[in-house]
Amino acid sequence: MHILATSDLHCDLAATQALVGSAAQADVVVVAGDLATKGQGAAPLLDLLRTIPRPVILVPGNHDRLAEMRSYCTDWHDGHVLHGDAVRFQDIAFFGLGAEIPRRTDEVWNFAMTEPQAARALAACPPGAVLVTHTPPKGLCDRQKDGRHEGSSSVLDVLQNKGPRLHLCGHIQASFGQSAQVGHCPVHNLGPTLSWFKV
Repeated sequence: MHILATSDLHCDLAATQALVGSAAQADVVVVAGDLATKGQGAAPLLDLLRTIPRPVILVPGNHDRLAEMRSYCTDWHDGHVLHGDAVRFQDIAFFGLGAEIPRRTDEVWNFAMTEPQAARALAACPPGAVLVTHTPPKGLCDRQKDGRHEGSSSVLDVLQNKGPRLHLCGHIQASFGQSAQVGHCPVHNLGPTLSWFKV
């Protein structure tokens, strides 16, 4: 299976169009959060993504509105919003969890979860799944410009205990493009470029 993935598009129509233009070569397309900026502007990107003739997995970022994304996908057969749940393609499970974990931004638009909330949601992740989260794991692909690690300990725990086959994330801009490994699981902080994976 070939996966085309990106994250943190933040209302960038040109980057979204580039994703659409390459999607025909993919089996599954993944967007690991932040279509919108401060809760606004996701609709034009969703309209473009809807033209992709492949399954599209969307995980809500901290800038996104979960209810808006789910409402948009109610009549989109190939659109799958994952937040604490899974979908299966070609016998491979994809499990998604969005939001900022834990909350670090107090703005009203910020979609966030506590570590205990995230741990409860991540408990449903099937072993061997492709894990898609918005927030990176704590200590991996999560370093800010000032050196602080701002990933999630709950995401790290599921990597260590559930053995996903691949983990895709975003969120921490200073770490876009970075990769790591937890056991046999590759970890990639995507950012708004096009990344290809084979599973």
